Amino acid sequence: MNGHYREIARNGLWKQNAILAQLLGLCPLLAVSTTLVNAVSLGLATIIVMGLANLAVSTLRGFIPYEIRIPVFVLIIAALVTVVDLAFNAFLHDLYLVLGIFIPLIVTNCIVLARVEAFAAKNSTPAATWDGVMMGVGFVWVIGLLGALRELIGQGTLLSGIDMIFPTASAIQVLPVDYPGFLIAILPPGAFFVLGLLVAGRNWLDHRANQRIQRQRSQPPAAMASG
Repeated sequence: MNGHYREIARNGLWKQNAILAQLLGLCPLLAVSTTLVNAVSLGLATIIVMGLANLAVSTLRGFIPYEIRIPVFVLIIAALVTVVDLAFNAFLHDLYLVLGIFIPLIVTNCIVLARVEAFAAKNSTPAATWDGVMMGVGFVWVIGLLGALRELIGQGTLLSGIDMIFPTASAIQVLPVDYPGFLIAILPPGAFFVLGLLVAGRNWLDHRANQRIQRQRSQPPAAMASG
């Protein structure tokens, strides 16, 4: 993987993370992340749509008139979301009922349209596809972590609802069975609190990394060599 693709991956996973850095896609993030399974399932659907949307737009960008690019982009995204929605309905029907309207609402997710407009329409097909996948992975790890924390604090379990995907599997009871739960964690206010902590944690890590870089740059070459 060359430097350009590594930079795309770094941007999607951390530097320009759609949630932690840009605060995009908060509606599905806060509504669906009540459990780890729900969160990751919607995240994987988003990855598929983002990767294919970037691929399609980058491939067809030479044929799309600039004046009508946004409606065309939305049509492409809507077609892909429809395929994903029907696939969930056909193969994961119980999960489809739980996720409900939030699968079709991927069409209006700011992350998807933003990457199509800002990157896919201006870059090569391999780079655009990689960008869509990496932005999707950046979305899924954050929403998955948020879902896991909310489920663990709220219910004391992990992978609740996994039987909707694998019928023989069951949730993991992490905290004691008599754990009373913390209701606010699985309600919208809890989502805001946990997300705020994640954003603060990312900012703190970035601040420490910047301070470390500045200290290294401020050291004279002789001191760095002797160290």
